[in-house]
Amino acid sequence: MTGVVGALGCAARKGERMASSFGVAGFGRALGVASLLAGVSTAALADPDPQPDPRDARIQQLQDQVQQLVADHRRLQAEDDQLVVKAQQLEAEVAALRQGQAAQGQAIQSQAQSIETVEAKSPPEARPSGAAKADDGSLTWHGVTIYGTYDVGVGWVSHGLPANGYNYEGESLINRNGDRSQFLIEPNNLSQTGLGIRGKEEILPGWFGVFNASTGINPQSGQLANLAATNTGNAGLPRKSYSFAGDGARAGQAFNDELYVGIASADYGTLTAGRQRTLGTDAMLLYDPAGGAYAFSFIGYNGLMAGGGDTQDTRWDSALKYRLAYGPVHFGAMYKFDDGQGGCFSASATWTAAACTPEKPHNSAYGFDVGGVYGDFSADVVFQHVNQAISVLNPLLGPASLSAPFQSTADSINTNPVNGANLIGTANTEYGIVTDNTATMVAAKYIWNPFKFFGGYEYIWMTNPANPLGVGATAQGGYLLSGVEDNNLDSPKIVQVFWTGVKYAYDSKTDVTLSYYREWQNDFRLPAACSPAAGFRSSCAGALDEISLFADHHFTKRFDVFSGIAYSDVSGGLAIAIPHGPGVPYFFDSNIAPTVGGRFSF
Repeated sequence: MTGVVGALGCAARKGERMASSFGVAGFGRALGVASLLAGVSTAALADPDPQPDPRDARIQQLQDQVQQLVADHRRLQAEDDQLVVKAQQLEAEVAALRQGQAAQGQAIQSQAQSIETVEAKSPPEARPSGAAKADDGSLTWHGVTIYGTYDVGVGWVSHGLPANGYNYEGESLINRNGDRSQFLIEPNNLSQTGLGIRGKEEILPGWFGVFNASTGINPQSGQLANLAATNTGNAGLPRKSYSFAGDGARAGQAFNDELYVGIASADYGTLTAGRQRTLGTDAMLLYDPAGGAYAFSFIGYNGLMAGGGDTQDTRWDSALKYRLAYGPVHFGAMYKFDDGQGGCFSASATWTAAACTPEKPHNSAYGFDVGGVYGDFSADVVFQHVNQAISVLNPLLGPASLSAPFQSTADSINTNPVNGANLIGTANTEYGIVTDNTATMVAAKYIWNPFKFFGGYEYIWMTNPANPLGVGATAQGGYLLSGVEDNNLDSPKIVQVFWTGVKYAYDSKTDVTLSYYREWQNDFRLPAACSPAAGFRSSCAGALDEISLFADHHFTKRFDVFSGIAYSDVSGGLAIAIPHGPGVPYFFDSNIAPTVGGRFSF
């Protein structure tokens, strides 16, 4: 019997090890051992010896161990099942992560290409002040980087003007004096051709000195970008003899884009001083689907939206600018100090030098920007206010033009002519309408690869200036005004601008962009008498629309080619070319402008 029990004990221990090691097979063998033990116990009970048999206790112990092994086996089997399920879940998660990694890699590649495109379209100085970090391949030495862009193309316009070497915008948008179809060399289609130098140097731990100096050059003529000269060069000529004439902030300055110096910190932001792009201009470059391209963007070409009402205010002289980013949120503030000269002003239609009141400049301006990024969505709200904003509508009229010797000195509603002696000569001077402007803009962008969606809206409130400017006042580039209108508005003029568009990444090197822009104004003429029968003036309600489509292909990071077309039309009060009298309309109210070209950036 002792041998049997010993064998059973050995079998039980072996069964315990096998149950732990062999799972289901061990479980079967454990059941066999349990049956055997039950049989032995029955035989022991039938033993006629009434004395307790110590082997019964051992048998019971072995039975308990077998039951424990069975319980452990079931527990381990349940855990094994859970581990199998967990393994399956982890495999599914790994597969999802790999798929997401692949998609992210494609998105990063697309985003990198997009960043290269935006950097090419927006010269590096368009970035927030202080972000002058050279990328690979840049011309950088001891923290100083030289950069530039050359952009030129060939285009056709259905209603354009002879080219002007000072014009840096091309002729894609409908022009008030355009009267002929023609082929021409189109400058600066996606980017402004120009040169710049910027630097960033650590002066204290975590603090950097920064500077930027950049200017625009016309690739078709080699002249500095200067829209003011397109007006002075046409002064005194009849409209049919004009070459291209327009208005803008680049007015022949040595550094007609930006010239500033400042200090930057990753924790405390960047503060810069000098001539700088406005907060509205920065936002336009970020949220315009066409990236401010002159050939395909109304808000890039016209500058009305970026300047908060007038294109001369897309850049401010004598300005402080502060930028701060905190996580996904960023903030900006900007202030312009009074500068230049105010000239002298008289409300009389028959003013003379003796009766003219000297004026001081009150052309301060200020603005704020609040924005942020949440995943693939980004948005900004920009507020700007400009005092004594100047808008140059046309070259000065002269003896050969229509019947008036000069433009009006009062307003375009009562059309008081200049009857007194002019305080300054009309040679190389401009004629401007002066207003105080307040503008609020909301813009957003959403990335849904391979698409990027853009949209924005701006509301501009314009009033007659609280402090008038006079003849001899200073405009952009130091040009002087020989004619000024300070009371041009019967009532507040409200201008609204809306835009939207989508950019599609066809592949890692090719983008296709579709954009739509609309400007419209209220009827600020009193009494309101605007109709085709009554005639339109510039104070009547009107609208301007532009739609564009273009493709841009990058052969390399630095060189790309593009092709596209823009269509624009104008109506109502916005279709008035010369605002005085009953209003002289545009020669044509629409323009079609296809363009092809190339761009090299470094």
